[in-house]
Amino acid sequence: MSRLASEEEKRKKAIFEGMSARSKKKILDKGYDNWNPFLQPNDPIDIRVDQGRHTAWELAKNFLQTRSHEEYSNDYGQGVWEICTGIISDKDRYRAMYEFSCWYRDLFKNDKPVKSQNWDGKVKSSRCKARKS
Repeated sequence: MSRLASEEEKRKKAIFEGMSARSKKKILDKGYDNWNPFLQPNDPIDIRVDQGRHTAWELAKNFLQTRSHEEYSNDYGQGVWEICTGIISDKDRYRAMYEFSCWYRDLFKNDKPVKSQNWDGKVKSSRCKARKS
């Protein structure tokens, strides 16, 4: 750790003196000189971004806004969130779900070139494109 300026050293000592005995002991065990109370926090895990720099939250929100409220439930929204974060994190489980969904949709292309059936039997436009590995 680089040497702290005298002003920061005073703040460090004041922070240390204000701590409980147990916290002070933990710091002293690791070494007071190695302790830096001014470290920046890590980025939150929920800030996951795709290749286009969209966050998982933005993508899920934008997708759900294309659906009417009558069209989805809490489980539907949870599923969107899970697959969104799974695909962005490049997890095999969610990539497999995506690829299977595209494959399943393509089964209907011969009969219905651009349309496929929704879970409830309604015909919907399909925008699923094959993902390149």
